[in-house]
Amino acid sequence: MIMAVALLLIVLGSVLFHVFNPWWTTPLASNWQLMDDTLTITLVITGIFFVAINVFVAYMLVRFRHREGHRAAHEPENRKLERWLIGGTTVGIMALLAPGLVVYANYVREPHDALVLEVLAQQWQWRFRFPGEDGKLGATDARFVSATNPFGIDPADPPGQDDLLIAANEVHLPLGKPVLVLMRSNDVLHDFFVPNFRARMNTVPGQVSRFWFTPTVAGRYEALCAQLCGVGHPNMRGYVVVEDPANYKSWYAALPTFAKSQAKAPEPPAGAVAAGGGTRVEQGRALADAKGCVACHTIDGSPRVGPTWKGLHGKTETMADGSTALVDEAYLRSFIRDPQARHVKGFPPVMPKIELSDEELAALVAYIQSLGSPPAQAAAEQKAPR
Repeated sequence: MIMAVALLLIVLGSVLFHVFNPWWTTPLASNWQLMDDTLTITLVITGIFFVAINVFVAYMLVRFRHREGHRAAHEPENRKLERWLIGGTTVGIMALLAPGLVVYANYVREPHDALVLEVLAQQWQWRFRFPGEDGKLGATDARFVSATNPFGIDPADPPGQDDLLIAANEVHLPLGKPVLVLMRSNDVLHDFFVPNFRARMNTVPGQVSRFWFTPTVAGRYEALCAQLCGVGHPNMRGYVVVEDPANYKSWYAALPTFAKSQAKAPEPPAGAVAAGGGTRVEQGRALADAKGCVACHTIDGSPRVGPTWKGLHGKTETMADGSTALVDEAYLRSFIRDPQARHVKGFPPVMPKIELSDEELAALVAYIQSLGSPPAQAAAEQKAPR
């Protein structure tokens, strides 16, 4: 009797949960109402079976409970019941599969005039690429991936020279224009998911995944990684900005090409770096975003996967083996170059080795140094008005 009551309470609680906390209240901002409809069909069919089976089990527990003087009758098989169960299960599975297959076929069959957007995933950051004026994405290969060429674009492939690159975690799209999303991964399994678009797909190393959608509501939408990809997974977030075509064209026109990204930038004047290191610090801040450092390190003092960069320079860190080390410029350079050589106590040794040029390393170190040291912060706090 207790088990029967427990089953009925579980059924009632599940139904009430879906009634008062429906997933479909998330506003739809794309053309994929069919995706919502398919999920609703799945929820209704599985819900009916869930309720019916559990109510039936509860009834059987009560109807055939143990009673003194009663003995259960043995019935080896019931062909009529078997036929009903096979038929009902077959119809239910067909009702679940058929709509999903139709919707998925349309989901990966993009319109001929769709705008092409490539999404590149890497622990724990997103990068984006558009084709240039020729309308073609350049060929890519893992052997070309480097600190200056994270997309792995073939430098000898002419169509790739005018590809437009976005090293940050935010991409813009025009309102009402179909978008074909091509996805690649540089390391492990990821999943590009924008909840408001009902659009997502696994991003598998070694292959190109695809889907398409049409953004129908302007706004700024969060993009998530929907596959566990390591300790920095919760912080692997990006943004998709949907705006009117005029604003999109202005943003699009300012994007750098692959050829421009490979051209060696002129050295900044010595005075610009000497006067507080402003130019180098700004470069380091951009690198921290582009390389995904901000997924594991904060600049506001709060802990994350790795130590916060606020007040890190000049601090004495305790290692996992009990030793201590002063976080000076030499420490930062060696740790970034080989993060597995030392393990800071209290933090998992999961930082990947990131390829950086000498100039990029100097800029990143300068940025960390600019975030202050413990003595400098203490003095600043004492001088601050209260």
